[in-house]
Amino acid sequence: MREVAKYKGCFVCGDDNQCGLKAHFYFDGVKVTTECEAERRFEGYANIYHGGITAALLDEVMIKALLAKEIFAMTVELTVRFHKAILIGQKLFLEGQLELQNGRLYIAKGKVRLENGEIAATAEGRYLKVKDEMKEQLLKSLDS
Repeated sequence: MREVAKYKGCFVCGDDNQCGLKAHFYFDGVKVTTECEAERRFEGYANIYHGGITAALLDEVMIKALLAKEIFAMTVELTVRFHKAILIGQKLFLEGQLELQNGRLYIAKGKVRLENGEIAATAEGRYLKVKDEMKEQLLKSLDS
């Protein structure tokens, strides 16, 4: 497995973002995965992980599935389904993969599993492949 490119300032994957998640994403040739812990600093209700952070992780794991294949795209739609509350301190296992392409539109799916294997959330994302000038800007952002 190889680590997927990242931007050091990104809230989800950036090592230099002091308030970020600092998640590392890995590609096995088919899907992208990451693991993290539901930290208290991202609490929504008492002892419950904020759903917006879960959504951000899902968006990132899905777009990394495109980036791992050198597809430069931006999110145009994100649908998240929450199946089970994530409690603070739980370990999360995320995966995302490209499902289909229709012209410049890509559809990816993602999920969050808990340590016991239960699915806590699923997502579908729609991503639009960027044009050359935006691709150049995105390339400049990536860590070398």
